[in-house]
Amino acid sequence: MAIEVRIPTILRTYTDGQKAVEATGDTLAALFADLDARHPGIQARIVDGEQLRRFVNVYLNDEDVRFLDGINTKVTDGDNVTILPAVAGGMR
Repeated sequence: MAIEVRIPTILRTYTDGQKAVEATGDTLAALFADLDARHPGIQARIVDGEQLRRFVNVYLNDEDVRFLDGINTKVTDGDNVTILPAVAGGMR
């Protein structure tokens, strides 16, 4: 099963500049493991142990996975996963 994963600019060094890549898996955890097998090092930037890194947001078909089952969220063929690092800033 192929799932499109949209990669933010900051992580594109792992995907040779590609904005979107494909990966497979039946959960986000399995998807991230497959993504790491194809693009070594990227998983450590997304996942910390058994959960998403604190400042990384992941969306499955535009739904925040933190409100679903986190990295245990089920994924299916044709889904879209978007990885977005949280950005802080603004005026003081």
